[in-house]
Amino acid sequence: MRPGASQPLKERRWAALVWVFFAYAVLAAVQAWPLPLHLSTHLTGAPGGDTGVYVWNLWVFKHQLIETQTTPFSTLTILPLDGPTDLSLHNYTVFADVLALPLLSWLGVVRTFNVIYLLNVALAGFGMFLLARKLTQRPMESFLAGLIFMWSPFLVTRGQAHFSLVAAAPLPIFLLVLHRAWETRRLRDAALTGGVVAWAAFCDPYYAVYCLMLGGCFLASRVFLVSWTRRSARDLRLTKRPLTMMSVGLAGLILVVRALGGGAIALGPLRVSMRSMYTPMLLLTIFVVARLLASSNVRIRLTALPSRKWLLRSAIASGFVAAVFMSPVLSALGSRMVAGGMVATPVLWRSSAPGVDLLSFLIPNPNHALAPAGVVKWLTAGPGGYVDQVASLSLVGLLLILCAWRFASLRLPRFWLIVTAGFALLTLGPFITIGRVETLIPTPWALLRYVPVIGAARMPARFDAVVTLGFCVLVAMALVALVDRFPARRRAILGTIGVLLAFELFPAPRTLYSAAVPRVYEAVAADPRPVRVLRLPTGIRDGLSSKGNFGAQTQYYQTFHGKGLIGGYLSRVDESEKAFYSRLPTMSALMELSEGRPLQPGKLNQAVEGADEFIRSANVGYVVWRTERVSRELRDFATTVFGLTKVTEADGYELYVPRNVN
Repeated sequence: MRPGASQPLKERRWAALVWVFFAYAVLAAVQAWPLPLHLSTHLTGAPGGDTGVYVWNLWVFKHQLIETQTTPFSTLTILPLDGPTDLSLHNYTVFADVLALPLLSWLGVVRTFNVIYLLNVALAGFGMFLLARKLTQRPMESFLAGLIFMWSPFLVTRGQAHFSLVAAAPLPIFLLVLHRAWETRRLRDAALTGGVVAWAAFCDPYYAVYCLMLGGCFLASRVFLVSWTRRSARDLRLTKRPLTMMSVGLAGLILVVRALGGGAIALGPLRVSMRSMYTPMLLLTIFVVARLLASSNVRIRLTALPSRKWLLRSAIASGFVAAVFMSPVLSALGSRMVAGGMVATPVLWRSSAPGVDLLSFLIPNPNHALAPAGVVKWLTAGPGGYVDQVASLSLVGLLLILCAWRFASLRLPRFWLIVTAGFALLTLGPFITIGRVETLIPTPWALLRYVPVIGAARMPARFDAVVTLGFCVLVAMALVALVDRFPARRRAILGTIGVLLAFELFPAPRTLYSAAVPRVYEAVAADPRPVRVLRLPTGIRDGLSSKGNFGAQTQYYQTFHGKGLIGGYLSRVDESEKAFYSRLPTMSALMELSEGRPLQPGKLNQAVEGADEFIRSANVGYVVWRTERVSRELRDFATTVFGLTKVTEADGYELYVPRNVN
């Protein structure tokens, strides 16, 4: 008997999956190289940016849950003057926080953060592998799909700042369990989808929204049947002619008004006014799309639904499981809603968050060592900067799909084509931009951003996570088609494609940033008193606005010294909390000076009079600043008002203690 033949098949399959995950873990280390050599000293993002707050998430979660033994969804470590700070609307990365709990005391905060980052990269590749294997039944082709996903420019670039988006494994896993639930009709499989949605929310709230959108697309693909039918030439003329005339007429009108520089024109008794091109371009787009649909002979039919009772029970089970897992967050959100502290983000028609440039999809991997500096500079100049503009798809993958279509009669599933193309449109934002030229052509996101729940994913550039996922599935299917067409060359095809993909997507060596903490904080950490630290400049910052000038590195340094901070940076901060700080004379003066604004004499006098009370109520024990970053006006104000005495100076930082007012 062949060795191992008696081993149960299930055990061998599990062992194979373990080896596959191990391979992805190795590839994650290669993708982040040379980070594995500097796990305790460096990060792939600058601590002064969003990276510092993501590291802080791990520390404060443990601090609240283990050290203070309270809920981890509120804290007194930052913004403490108005009571505990609610973290329910903060991008808290709970999944990473929970993974970090047993590691922080052993590995330290920086090494733990890096290990979890590498783990999330490996999980993303592994999740993509499982989904592709389910759809293709081909392990090697699926393995390459996982490689494309985990090394994709989208995920690699987000590993410079938006670490929550690197935890993309829930997206392919959700579709995997959704397929399984649809096939088995088992309630436990449907409930599992709810668990994955909760997992996605604990990685990044946007991913929970994407799961719901993908679930809706999946159900629609099973309910609506799209087909092409022949129509008579007369019917086509009756439908197309008026739409063509309206489209041409409106396009001509837009060109005329544009040539005249806007304003109003008179067409006989009719007066047409166009202050901007947004609404006219929306109408023109509607007419053009209607004209294309009219000539495409598309017919949509409603197919028979599966048991409505099963669908209802499945939806309830999925929602219940998601609610149970997310109950701590939902409870905190409920309390915030009762208190009237929900943060509303206005969605403006012309100026809400833009998406990526259309050309970004076709730019060669900008993270490659051979990428031209001009490409990086062009992406950096776009809205949101480099991190938000990178959306490159593998050119090798695109060529592979074309070759499979041309030489292997590839027929891609309609569902995956629509999902990939549809989410690509959403990634472009509300209006299409091509080569930095704003066309004002609206996309579906122009309307979907007003839909509750979906509109909560307000940054359209992040839809590229789903585009990349769908693209990886299409590449896997193209690989299968080519291998089936040329079975004798299977190894050569897979080997060649694997080498080309690895070369194209290889992002190393990655830029690393020092995780060192200024030595002045050693004195703060050694102080046993539960005092607070005032870092200048100071303020309150969130993803929507900023009062003062608070730096994220301040919270990163807090993970070293452990003392409370005055001010803070969260994804969302209640407007009432910002208003409370603005009403404190001394804090308000500090924030205005932190912004570089001069103080009016009356406000200066109020700040001086309230300084002792501020020191006492805020329990200010230390004031620290980076010499080259603090203005002379702010330094002189703080020195005079707080009666500062220097403790130490090192690494370009100065540490002071205020006068004793107890």
